[in-house]
Amino acid sequence: MSRSLKQVAVLLVALLCLDPHGRVGSAPICAHGPSGCHIPSLADLFDRVIQHSARMHSLSNDLHSEFEQYFLPSKNHIGKIYRKCHTSNILTPNGKENAQKLAREELTEVILKLLMAWRDPLFQLHQSMAHQQDFNSFSSNKALEMGDMAHELRKGVEKVAEKMRVLGMLGNSVTGLSAAEAMLPLSDSGEAMSDYELLYCFRRDSNKVQNYLKILKCRIVPEHDC
Repeated sequence: MSRSLKQVAVLLVALLCLDPHGRVGSAPICAHGPSGCHIPSLADLFDRVIQHSARMHSLSNDLHSEFEQYFLPSKNHIGKIYRKCHTSNILTPNGKENAQKLAREELTEVILKLLMAWRDPLFQLHQSMAHQQDFNSFSSNKALEMGDMAHELRKGVEKVAEKMRVLGMLGNSVTGLSAAEAMLPLSDSGEAMSDYELLYCFRRDSNKVQNYLKILKCRIVPEHDC
């Protein structure tokens, strides 16, 4: 092979190793240049989704704080949520001890169900904030970013689940929610939940997802910082 062809081949391998969007999927990692390019291990994939979930939860905390600072004091709504979160029908383990007792298939399915259930509501939250003069574009963009992060995190968790299946650690029964079940939540009166209620619920659920991922990782790869 000529020198120029070798250079082209090396460049192509290097490009394949890059993940310019910082996604949490299974893009190869090139820790030592193109020659060291390899498919991420299960521990690597867990680290990616856990870090991504931490950033997503932090963003939900920031936006929630903005709501409480600028809107709730005048409306006397602090600490009051009038309707159940739309994900209340998803049975989640209460506390770390119960989560640790749950079978890995069940815990993985709970994580995927929570993430899928927020697909449309986060989009609706962004649309609602974008059309209200009370919100600046920065806050509205945060809502949009949360939706994108939840979507990428779900894909990342699906990659983790697939890796677990390949390694014989997970069966084929894990499923997410259907599109119909992931629609914008309604109250008992048929009214859509408020932006604050949605954000309150997402902050709660994103914290659950982050904790469940940590617990699942420690059960699957306990030798890695558990």
